[in-house]
Amino acid sequence: MKTIDFSYFIERYNAGEMNEAEKTWFQKELSGNLKLREEVDLRRKTDMVLKNRDVIQLRTKLAEIEKKRAAAMPVKNNRKNITLRYAAVIAGLIILGSLALFNGRNMTADDIFNRYYKPYDIASVSRSLNVASNSDYSTAIEYYNVHDYRNAALYFSKVLSSDSRYMESTMLYGIANFEEKNYPVAKQSFRKVIDNNDNLFLEDAQWYLALCYLKTDEKAKAVDQLTLINNSGSLYSNNARKILRKLK
Repeated sequence: MKTIDFSYFIERYNAGEMNEAEKTWFQKELSGNLKLREEVDLRRKTDMVLKNRDVIQLRTKLAEIEKKRAAAMPVKNNRKNITLRYAAVIAGLIILGSLALFNGRNMTADDIFNRYYKPYDIASVSRSLNVASNSDYSTAIEYYNVHDYRNAALYFSKVLSSDSRYMESTMLYGIANFEEKNYPVAKQSFRKVIDNNDNLFLEDAQWYLALCYLKTDEKAKAVDQLTLINNSGSLYSNNARKILRKLK
């Protein structure tokens, strides 16, 4: 069997250039291929690093210009040369600082979201026996795993209509709606998990609620929620702290 070279498709997927048919096919490939998911994540991170290459190029150009200028200046103007050299260095630092500020602290909510968001790993969910035996739940999981979040949400809602106490299904119902950009419904689900305060999904719900606030441009609520996460010592604390630095 011929092995597929996914490089071309990874670039198109990360760049958002795939049509719906291509995207559906590629997401199905992702759902069953851990190495492919890792490669997509690595490429995405690499692309983000390369976005800052202009800063590095500017630093190099400033150094080259200063070196050429210093070599061309006469020795008798040494004191003046030193003054000009310091002025050039300071100007360069100001420019670099401005670029760093633009690239780091003045990121949009979408920029921040894209940098820190990772799809929820349903494989890590500890399923309860009562829910796992539910046919609607099994169907919802199947839809979720092929990234059909609309139908996944539909079947998770069926599970909850029979018994709304299951925080696992409540969390996954919220995730499915989150992926469908149905943020008001997603928020309700995450708040319900948080209010329950006695389940395995509390930290995940807090994190996804913060992401909802970012996507709905509710900065004050996002800051409050991220501060709570940062102070909680949860597995999302490190990312919450990084985002707070960029929001404040």
